[in-house]
Amino acid sequence: MQTTPPGDAPSNTHKDAQSYEQLHKPSSEFNTRDEYLEHELQIMQPKRWRPNLPFRDYRFEFEDTIPAMAGTIGKVVMVGAIAATFAAPLGLGDAFVLENVRYELLIVSIFIILFSGFILPTANLAGTHGPLIPLIPIVVAAGGHPMAFGLLIGAFGFILAITKGGSMLARLTSKGVCGGLLIYLGFIGTISQVKKLFAWAEAIDMAHIAFIVILATILLYALLEHFKKRWLAVPLSCLIGGVVAFALGAPFEFHTAPGLPNMNPAYWWGENTGWMLGLPTLESFVVVLPFAVLAVAMWSPDFLGHQVFQKISYPQRTEKVQMNIDDTMLSASVRQTFGSLAGGANFASSWGTYIVPAAIAKRPIPAGAILTALFCIIAGLWGYPMDLAIWQPVLCVALIVGVFIPLLEAGMEMTREGKTTQSAAIVVFASTLVNPAFGWSLTMLLDNLGLIGCKERSAELTKMSRWVIPLIMFVLLTTVMAIVGMLPGIPALMADFRH
Repeated sequence: MQTTPPGDAPSNTHKDAQSYEQLHKPSSEFNTRDEYLEHELQIMQPKRWRPNLPFRDYRFEFEDTIPAMAGTIGKVVMVGAIAATFAAPLGLGDAFVLENVRYELLIVSIFIILFSGFILPTANLAGTHGPLIPLIPIVVAAGGHPMAFGLLIGAFGFILAITKGGSMLARLTSKGVCGGLLIYLGFIGTISQVKKLFAWAEAIDMAHIAFIVILATILLYALLEHFKKRWLAVPLSCLIGGVVAFALGAPFEFHTAPGLPNMNPAYWWGENTGWMLGLPTLESFVVVLPFAVLAVAMWSPDFLGHQVFQKISYPQRTEKVQMNIDDTMLSASVRQTFGSLAGGANFASSWGTYIVPAAIAKRPIPAGAILTALFCIIAGLWGYPMDLAIWQPVLCVALIVGVFIPLLEAGMEMTREGKTTQSAAIVVFASTLVNPAFGWSLTMLLDNLGLIGCKERSAELTKMSRWVIPLIMFVLLTTVMAIVGMLPGIPALMADFRH
């Protein structure tokens, strides 16, 4: 954590006594735009569980539109992926998926404004649990009910939030472990999006389009990096990707007309409407119990990565506006509970496609959150922006430059100094073996024991921090993964568990 020189203490104390309105200065009084944005971060005084109002407690800037745009694109894509993964085995078609995505866009907008924009300004937006997507077919095959699954995730997340378990686990994770985790997520994500773009291009017999779009994106990103305008990467890359692909003959058309989804929860949880599953039974909750435990356990490394990215990107004396892990868990839990009761397909987590571009643009959470809610409402009601957001040349480059490349850069930055490379390498190795949750829990245990990484750091930890808590997390996660069949080469124990 960065510290302020002793000589600055009186000045900071005086500033703390003044309000944001009193400390705010117009951008014209600063030499550069970066200086103005950094000053805004340093003078903000977010209030928990009290109203935070635009212009009184924060301002809207042009830079806020960038993370809002990236977050909306990511939201459409991720909710669509989860809804489709759940819907396909149940025999529900594209019409169901589309309507549920529109429904979720409206649901999430309410909670964005209420929490991140109003009463918990350091809670990141409650997004979508991307790492959970590979688990969903297993949940469906086991007879899992989406409402039961969502309600248990909300309940476990709420418990973790009020006990401050999320922030505790973040403190126990060293820079090496966190940096390696960011490198792994950034690298795997970049590769997956490149493969998806080439698969799309090959499916339309125009593989050269993918190569040209990615090459143009690389050159654009390098130029933006050179001119220190990287926060513009998402809109410009989306523009270039879409224009280049269309100019080279890639097919595209708008087909999602304006409209309003069914807003009645009884429709979504009817036996012959919506999910066509009815309400969950007690057995439904038993079946999804281990999956819900795993889903919430996977929150910690995800949330930690987002918080660390902010810390790297923000200037000194901005601790007040940085993402609070426990508040974010609370926000995600409440949003998950109400979303599941309403009939939505989303499973919540920290909103990565929003927070990463926001950190790059040096913007706090609240203003961009309000704009994200507005963009989600427009996309859900208008319909046509959804078609553009899920078009592969736009989608893939947006995720690459807006999320995954910045994660790679942040991971590399964290592993430049000290004895961090050993831990970073092991977490990448272990994550490749199973998944990031396994890699994080195993490497955190090894690192805190002092077997790898900084031995001095390990010696300063208490017995509880050194091995008790990390061992409990590793055993818990590994046991749950074994039950649901996520350990490679080991048959799932779910059948034995259910009988």
